[in-house]
Amino acid sequence: MAAAADKNKKAEAKEKKAGKPIALIAVVAVVAAAAAGGAAWYFTGHDKSEKAEAAKAAPATSALPAPAQYFAMEPPFVVNLNGPVDGPRYLQVEVQLMTRDPIALKNLEANAPAIRARLLMLFSQVQPAEIADRAGKEKLQATSLAEVQKLMRAETGSKSADELLFTSFVTQ
Repeated sequence: MAAAADKNKKAEAKEKKAGKPIALIAVVAVVAAAAAGGAAWYFTGHDKSEKAEAAKAAPATSALPAPAQYFAMEPPFVVNLNGPVDGPRYLQVEVQLMTRDPIALKNLEANAPAIRARLLMLFSQVQPAEIADRAGKEKLQATSLAEVQKLMRAETGSKSADELLFTSFVTQ
């Protein structure tokens, strides 16, 4: 029996020795696969994340609006006001139209006589009490811009003017 037990021990020892190279090969294979995966991530995924960050940063710099371009309506508008004799009798206002599109600026210049006629009609309908305070002036400014944009949409298909500015405002 001792001989059979010795044979069993020798067989178990051989199995243990045979199992060690398989385990070693498995560990090496796992480490190699992890290294290959890491290298693949570094060379492909790492570049994509940098490109994505660069792409996110690019719109932030290009998000700045185009420079403003102004068209001065010359000469200043001068209109008689409707209202009591003891109040202001006329309004003198200088108007500038702002756009960010060079083509729209050319369209504004080309349509200046029509814009001027519309604004003259609008300004001549103003009551002195309506423009006595800041809120009244801002309301007139917004109404004037809407009138210009309405005309420009009819003439060119776009609003053309982004803002209308009063650069001088005198009542007397």
